[in-house]
Amino acid sequence: MTDTVADAKRALRSRLVTARTERDPNVRAADGEALARWLDAAPVPLHTGDTVGAYVSIGTEPDTSALLSALADRGLRVLVPVTADGPATALTWARYTSREDLAPGRFGLREPTGERLSTDAIDTATLVFVPALAVDRAGTRLGRGAGYYDRSLTTTTAELVAVVHDAELLAEVPGDGHDVPMGWALTPHAGFTRLTRPGAIGTQTRRVPDQR
Repeated sequence: MTDTVADAKRALRSRLVTARTERDPNVRAADGEALARWLDAAPVPLHTGDTVGAYVSIGTEPDTSALLSALADRGLRVLVPVTADGPATALTWARYTSREDLAPGRFGLREPTGERLSTDAIDTATLVFVPALAVDRAGTRLGRGAGYYDRSLTTTTAELVAVVHDAELLAEVPGDGHDVPMGWALTPHAGFTRLTRPGAIGTQTRRVPDQR
């Protein structure tokens, strides 16, 4: 990564984190409920027993509580990341069953207390919801900068979905060759938006008739 790209990422992260802290908590909660209602328009069909990757939101991230509950209620095998002590590396995973089975983890995260799975467990997923500070129309994702997800999603064939607030789907995000591209964005009001990778044409938004 060049110094120019690194500086641009740091500046954008700072702006986005500040904007998130200024969001009304009640709006964030309502937006979290909206995220779950878009599941009927998911990029791939979701069948009982399928594996889906997701994450337990914290702080000012888009609230994934309702989304996780909706995934589990459909009988899906929901995997969420578990971080280990030491330097950033590929994530290990654990099955999410309910919020009651979560315990404090590293970085203030909430993590399942059940069996720890290998780093390649996520390769069985058909869909992975990925935390992001922003994503652009070309699929470039801006994370927190540690690189956990870029190390973890290099071999999966799942559809990758960056979960962001509506204002965080941007025209352009600074990126480099280490950034794993996202195929979709999920936002509370626009739902699933197809992102244009190199060689692809146009974008597509998947909606369901009534989101009330």
